[in-house]
Amino acid sequence: MEAPDRLDVRIHGRGGQGTVTLAALLVEAAADDGWQALGFPSFGTERTGAPVAAFVRLSRSPIRDRGEVRAPGVVLVQDPTLVGAVDVLQGMTADGLVLLNAAHIPARISASRVRTLEVTELALTHIGSAKTSTAMLGFFAGATGVVSIDAVCRAIARRFTGEVAFKNEALARAAFSAAAERAAA
Repeated sequence: MEAPDRLDVRIHGRGGQGTVTLAALLVEAAADDGWQALGFPSFGTERTGAPVAAFVRLSRSPIRDRGEVRAPGVVLVQDPTLVGAVDVLQGMTADGLVLLNAAHIPARISASRVRTLEVTELALTHIGSAKTSTAMLGFFAGATGVVSIDAVCRAIARRFTGEVAFKNEALARAAFSAAAERAAA
C-alpha cells in the first residue's frame, strides 16, 4: 500500500481485546514515524465482549478535523465474529483495505481488498493470551507499510515493561513478518 498523505482507520473489536489500546499504540507509532496522529474510542455497552470501535486519523499535515471517522481507508477487525454482527465495511473508501483476524475471508465480506491473518494464534503462541492488539498493530504495519515495525516496537516498549513488553514486541514482529510476506506474494 502506498503511504497516503492522510489515512483514516477504524478498528473493530470486542471489549477486553485491547481495541482502545491498539488505537493508542497506532497513534504513538505513527507519531514516532513523523505522522500527525489522533485516536479516540467509541463505546456502546461497556462490558467485556461487547462490540467496541476505535478510530485513528493520520495525516502528514496538522489534523483539524476532530470529528468521527466516516470513510476509513483501512479497517481492522480483531474478532471475525463481528463480521455480520457489525457492518465493518460501513463507509469504507472504494480502495479501502480490510485487515481481518481470521484464517480466510468470510462469505459476508464483499470488499475486494481483504487480507487475513490468524493473529489470535500468534498471540497465544507469543504471549499466552488471546489479546490481539499488538499482533494487529504488527499486521497493520506489515500489510500497509504506513508505520514502521521499529516504531511499533518502540510504542510497545513505552506502554509495557519487562517480559510483557518483550513478548508483545516479538508478537508484533511475527505478525509484521507474516503480513509482509503475504503482501509480497
